[in-house]
Amino acid sequence: MSMTGEMLIGRQAVRGDDTALRAFNPATGAEIAEPVFGGGSAAHVERACKLAGEAFDPYRQLPLTVRADFLERIADGITALGDALIERAQQESGLPKARLEGERGRTTGQLKLFAQVVRAGQWLDATLDSALPERKPLPRSDLRMQKIPLGPVAVFGASNFPLAFSVAGGDTAAALAAGCPVVVKAHGAHLGTSELVGRVIQQVAREMDLPEGVFSLVVGAGNAIGEALVAHPAIKAVGFTGSRAGGLALVRVAAARAEPIPVYAEMSSINPVFLLSNALAQRGESIARGFVDSLALGAGQFCTNPGLAIAIDSPALDSFVETASAALTGKPAQTMLTAGIHAAYEAGEGKLKKTDGVQTVACGIEANGPTQARAALFVTDAQTFLATPALEDEVFGPVSTIVRCKDEQQMREVAGHIAGQLTATLQIDGDDLPAAHALLPILERKAGRILVNGFPTGVEVSHAMVHGGPFPATSDSRGTSVGTTAIERFLRPVCYQDFPAALLPQSLADGNPLNLWRRRDGEITRS
Repeated sequence: MSMTGEMLIGRQAVRGDDTALRAFNPATGAEIAEPVFGGGSAAHVERACKLAGEAFDPYRQLPLTVRADFLERIADGITALGDALIERAQQESGLPKARLEGERGRTTGQLKLFAQVVRAGQWLDATLDSALPERKPLPRSDLRMQKIPLGPVAVFGASNFPLAFSVAGGDTAAALAAGCPVVVKAHGAHLGTSELVGRVIQQVAREMDLPEGVFSLVVGAGNAIGEALVAHPAIKAVGFTGSRAGGLALVRVAAARAEPIPVYAEMSSINPVFLLSNALAQRGESIARGFVDSLALGAGQFCTNPGLAIAIDSPALDSFVETASAALTGKPAQTMLTAGIHAAYEAGEGKLKKTDGVQTVACGIEANGPTQARAALFVTDAQTFLATPALEDEVFGPVSTIVRCKDEQQMREVAGHIAGQLTATLQIDGDDLPAAHALLPILERKAGRILVNGFPTGVEVSHAMVHGGPFPATSDSRGTSVGTTAIERFLRPVCYQDFPAALLPQSLADGNPLNLWRRRDGEITRS
């Protein structure tokens, strides 16, 4: 499958007539010559959204088996791209081949997992309350409820996952599974990778004779294309992974519409790790090495990167800092995803170095490439942390700050002060359970996922996973962008009152023709 630099709007490949764009190789610091991508305009967004709106009812009314087949065939098509996809993604991201092969597997795996979810039908939440005509003082009508898709969804590709959070990533998979057509705004860092994957989706949709607007892919320089996409009245929800500034800009556009719509933006998190005293005393050195490995993984370009560690001041903490510093000093500099991300990292790390009350304790090996990040570790005390809001800002890259607390009370004060997070981690041993128990209610208020004796990098795609959290981790803490419950973001309930059998959706029909698990008069049953 070849790249042409065209957008994919419905069944057509369309050459954009706005600003010409080229992909960039962060490892070499040079543009990738071919192909040149034509940037889209408001007219292209209009066409893609109009087609998506027209496709919505036909697509959502297809049998669930067809929708599931669509997802599985996309996964197979991505796999069939073979080395060509990995090589292009490697050129555009600077990520190692093994990492990208793993990410491809994650991408195809989550598509197939959502296919299973679609077939099972539990997401429909089919509920039936029988009529009670003899009830006094008033009878009850026959009431039946199912969830239906919201409508076309705008998805924004992420910078740090060119496959798993991009054109066919989790947001797209969840939206298509829910029955929503998708219009994707490709990330400017992955133009070729995005086109290759987009062509797979377009080809599968064509082969299955699905409604034309079920999928489109647009590209464009600057913010205009994205803002036009979110503002279009056909779009009913937005999926975004990226910076806080970018996410909040889309939230403002969505809120200013005549019909405001939900924006599910995953934005900013420093993922605190709480090092409790007994765990530090018993295995502080091994925790320190694991912490640094997690911190430096992938040049720290994970939204779950552990950017903060909190512990009570003690000789065990001193030993932890010493071991972590030694481990980090040997970490080589790594290529970051884009020149812009690298510049932001350099600025953020430089700001930490200049902050009063913050001490630099270790740096990794010097960079020798144009966009390489050198890891760094800082230490401060709780009083400084609590008084310095900037220390809570996410620095996207391999940097972390250790916060020394006087006692457990101050540790809880720090925990309560921290803003919303994707994750919070507890490193504990048996004697730490009382302290952990006291921290847990605070962390439940602050994070979408709480780990014990692990590290937050690595997000399993599964039924129980939550990749979300209170603001500013996300713009809406009620959802997740990873895991099968991600489908819930793109659904809403509809109640059907006193419907004749001929008009009922199959999911709510007597006799249960889809053989779903349903809630009938409060009991879970297949009847």
